[in-house]
Amino acid sequence: MATLVTTITETLRYRGKIGQWSWVFHRLSGLGIVFFIYIHIIDTSWAAFYPSLYEKAIFEYQSPLFTIGEFAIVAAVFYHAINGYRIIYLDWRPELWHLQQKAAVLVFAVVAILLIPVFGLMMGHVVKHYEEVEIASLGALISAEDSEVATIEEIVTNQIQFAIGLFGTVAVALVLSFAMAAINNEQTGEAKSAFKRPSQLDIWFWKFMRVSGLLILPLVFGHLAMMHVLQGVFDMTVVGAPIVGTDAINDTGTAVEFVGERWNYLVAGVAVWRLYDGALLGLIVIHGFYGLYLVTNDYVHNKVVNRALTWSIIFGAGVLILVGSAALIAGVDETAYAIATEAMLK
Repeated sequence: MATLVTTITETLRYRGKIGQWSWVFHRLSGLGIVFFIYIHIIDTSWAAFYPSLYEKAIFEYQSPLFTIGEFAIVAAVFYHAINGYRIIYLDWRPELWHLQQKAAVLVFAVVAILLIPVFGLMMGHVVKHYEEVEIASLGALISAEDSEVATIEEIVTNQIQFAIGLFGTVAVALVLSFAMAAINNEQTGEAKSAFKRPSQLDIWFWKFMRVSGLLILPLVFGHLAMMHVLQGVFDMTVVGAPIVGTDAINDTGTAVEFVGERWNYLVAGVAVWRLYDGALLGLIVIHGFYGLYLVTNDYVHNKVVNRALTWSIIFGAGVLILVGSAALIAGVDETAYAIATEAMLK
């Protein structure tokens, strides 16, 4: 806690030192992305296993609150990715580190320039959706009830399950870690060793973070382009709308069919989007959760608590990869489309 307080106070004391702010924004954007990954992988798996729940989730994502969140997460991804490229490049060319301040300014400028057209296109989807809802409502094509959006109360009620899962995992890990401390006669207030030589695993992960960052960059930007720019969350539930990246049409107007047709789309007999999403799943979960581990190590020095959080991070990453992989392998069929359609009619 003392380290966290020091970080905040020193960041504020710097009053605009660009290197410090770059470090802060890189960590904050990374933490936001990890939290989004946690929710996104689980709810996308519902398209395969719980179609009605997935339709409910997309209904909530089409609310104004989540629309704001969508813009925020896109900005976070752009900044984290481009600033990560700056870090990778300067690690590769350490003799240029004296230029890191100018490079940090350049990153902020590039992100701002790129986000202008991206946000413009995203806003186009938002405006189009609400214009169509208003026109349909005035023309009595849909009822007032059908034109409603999810309320904050509904969103909080449904999203709290993710918080329960998160805190429940940490609580169990804490109990097990304290039990191990009691068995091994460890001092529960003992701090972990502050300095140690990097292990071969540490070195491997340092390299992995750089290499995976480079591999993730085109994958994640491609995903954002398809799912948030070319088409948006509102387009996932439009009857007769084309499904991005395929030659299919969303006949039922369900988000489940949108996901299913993408995953079932074949190129030369290969389910290209399953492979694409699978690569993104593995790389981004390991990259993101190892980053979370590094942040935890910086701020949690109690040996027992640190061990519990490390276990939670490993468990969480493993579960997400297993759940996401299971959904990709299982796929989505027409039975799920029917369940989703029925859920939308209720």
